[in-house]
Amino acid sequence: MKEWSYENDQWTKLPIYLRHLPLITRHFDAFSTIIRAIWSNFLKYIFFRFYLFLKVRGDFHEIYKKYPRLLIISNHSSHLDAISIAAAIPFRYWLNLYIAAAKDYFFANFWMSFFSKHCIGAIPVDRKSKNGEAVKICLTLLENLERAWLVMFPEGTRTKDGKIHPFKRGISMFSQKTNTPILFLYIENGYELWPRGAPFARPGILTIHVGPVQEPADVNAIYANYQKWVNTIKPDQFSKE
Repeated sequence: MKEWSYENDQWTKLPIYLRHLPLITRHFDAFSTIIRAIWSNFLKYIFFRFYLFLKVRGDFHEIYKKYPRLLIISNHSSHLDAISIAAAIPFRYWLNLYIAAAKDYFFANFWMSFFSKHCIGAIPVDRKSKNGEAVKICLTLLENLERAWLVMFPEGTRTKDGKIHPFKRGISMFSQKTNTPILFLYIENGYELWPRGAPFARPGILTIHVGPVQEPADVNAIYANYQKWVNTIKPDQFSKE
């Protein structure tokens, strides 16, 4: 695996909101490491223990040994999705963890940007832009880093009805162009705890199911296999559209 050099014309000309060093260069300083450690402990030992109870059905340790680079996909049911996936993954793997997140929400202001950069390693995805900045970064991560777990929500947006909707073709493009396998996750009860439009989540049990690893494939095959797997956990979760 070749080294990824940040110091080149293509990347130094990126917009300022994409240049947060902990995400792009992987040169973590003490400040960022401390912030991320504090956030990890808050999630694991306070928020997901005393307010919400997080259950993880599966083992990330064995997956990490076998798959240094992965696209991790999940249903997108609420604003709990990104932080619950991060909390489910052991902290020792967080330096290799990236999350594709909506720029208009997770980078809406200074505090949300700070949180997104330093706490969840978010890549801002502008859902209205067609210039492909986020696509270039995701492809570069997967092509050049020796270890990278990139979390994506292939539905493109949070569900409005609690059902899982068809995947956008981006997930197959990323996996096929970079020959990156895909890990299936399913978040159970996220919509019930924090439906779209609600101001905040209510207490309850949130379960993350860790599924099989899918080899790169067409988006229709990925969606069909994901649907087949989720139906073994909780049938009738998919939209009829």
